[in-house]
Amino acid sequence: MPTLTTPAPDRTAAPLRIGPHTVAPPVVLAPMAGITNAPFRTLCREFSGGKGLFVSEMITTRALVERNEKTMQLIHFDATETPRSIQLYGVDPGTVGKAVRMIAEEDLADHIDLNFGCPVPKVTRKGGGSALPYKRNLLRAIVREAVTGAGGLPVTMKMRKGLDDDHLTYLDAGRIAVEEGVTAIALHGRTTAQHYGGTADWDAIARLKEHVPEIPVLGNGDIWSAEDALRMVWETGCDGVVVGRGCLGRPWLFADLVAAFEGRTDAFVRPTLREVADVMVRHATLLGEWIGDEARGVIDFRKHVAWYLKGFAVGSEMRKRLAITSSLEALRAGLDELDLDQPWPAGADGPRGRTSGNNRVVLPDGWLKDPYDCAGIGEDAELDTSGG
Repeated sequence: MPTLTTPAPDRTAAPLRIGPHTVAPPVVLAPMAGITNAPFRTLCREFSGGKGLFVSEMITTRALVERNEKTMQLIHFDATETPRSIQLYGVDPGTVGKAVRMIAEEDLADHIDLNFGCPVPKVTRKGGGSALPYKRNLLRAIVREAVTGAGGLPVTMKMRKGLDDDHLTYLDAGRIAVEEGVTAIALHGRTTAQHYGGTADWDAIARLKEHVPEIPVLGNGDIWSAEDALRMVWETGCDGVVVGRGCLGRPWLFADLVAAFEGRTDAFVRPTLREVADVMVRHATLLGEWIGDEARGVIDFRKHVAWYLKGFAVGSEMRKRLAITSSLEALRAGLDELDLDQPWPAGADGPRGRTSGNNRVVLPDGWLKDPYDCAGIGEDAELDTSGG
């Protein structure tokens, strides 16, 4: 188990209510394509002691309704996962409604989150993700179908500020969410154009909290440490935090988050490289077991190598070698050649993952002409594969 050190200050936070579910402390793992599959959720949940909410990768409603094989694997939850949380993407209200009813009727999950925050072009060019809230009536229709079809399951939504600084949508979207029965809202304090660049606008999170006091508001963006999470809550008044890129190659961040929100002073994790290497091998092992093939599991793990080794003294040739391994034996052998007694590097708690920004927003033709008209959006605009 990684080494523990002492954080400060000693503060506590109120639990978060998501329908019938209590999330204490109020910490949520953000859905990330190719990352937040069952193995990674298992690691994060183990470090948190089972506390928090851990959301699946983005599941497309069309693929779910059609029972796409990959999608059905992505919605598989470990027996210890509770509540089971699925994030759905869709642009057609009818398809979204079918998917939500399927989840409710077949007991596939305990909580449904709607994706209105994904900024990638293959999603926004279909009018989905962070592009969709610009069309207010379409947003309302999708949310209404989801809440109606969910029965007793709580429905939440995650969104961005808007398309760009000239097309902000988050306040209108927040009011629509409240009016249509959404249980909680998460706001990433960036626009679609920013992608993951620049600095997240925490002031926008505060404004949304003031605008929709009826339901919990969660903040997302630039949470790289447990102290960042506490500071976001103090500065914005939000009811909880959603953590994404900050936990890449660092699932033990959830141990820090739990400790910080519980006001404990002896539980921040600062692993040695030896402890990190053990987690890396476990992560790759879990992926192989989940996929059903060790080699494919290790290959899928490759993208995590640089994140886990961030800041440690590991030569470029060894980094390359570890990033092309295809067996657990080769991964373990390479790691064993390192100086495993290295302490946690200074500065390794900082930004990680994608940082690109100022991107051109790719939208359907004529999308900006009318923020209310949603003609031309239908089932053919749905993506047919899940995972982002």
